[in-house]
Amino acid sequence: MRYIISGKNIDVTDGLKSAIYDKIGKLEKYFTPDTEVHVTLSVEKERQKIEVTIPMKGNIVRAEQVSEDMYVSIDLVEEIIERQINKYKSKILEQKQAAVNFNKSFVEEEIDEEDEEEINIIRTKRFAVKPMDPEEACVQMELLGHNFFVFRNAYTNEVNVVYKRKANTYGLIEPEF
Repeated sequence: MRYIISGKNIDVTDGLKSAIYDKIGKLEKYFTPDTEVHVTLSVEKERQKIEVTIPMKGNIVRAEQVSEDMYVSIDLVEEIIERQINKYKSKILEQKQAAVNFNKSFVEEEIDEEDEEEINIIRTKRFAVKPMDPEEACVQMELLGHNFFVFRNAYTNEVNVVYKRKANTYGLIEPEF
């Protein structure tokens, strides 16, 4: 993996770089060598924050973690990304173009049925406002770690929003003209 490391209000020391290479490097088993990993470290008062973004064709894997110690944040963010990748492996691999960023061994590995959760949209709202289906938008929202995701519905060609509700359920907002 190719690392792009930057800092906001913090000097990225060799020790921090080494910790990033060690911890985030554990994810190399999932990705091809030419996959870019964008790492941003920032400090705001006593908050030590790390953001990791891994752009892939059709998807973005993203996680951030905040703690009082940057090394703890680095440890935690690696665990989050690994969990996301394993949880959404089958959904990501269904999108053929996204699979090019993953190692062949990871792609061919059996999917753990316990990690895989079915996405059920239980609420729809009408709302006046990248083609993909809503389930794919939910996966993308989870990979980004966001509570909502705006997308162009591949079936209707309209702008839609998916959002996360309590108890890991999902809602879909459709435009009304």
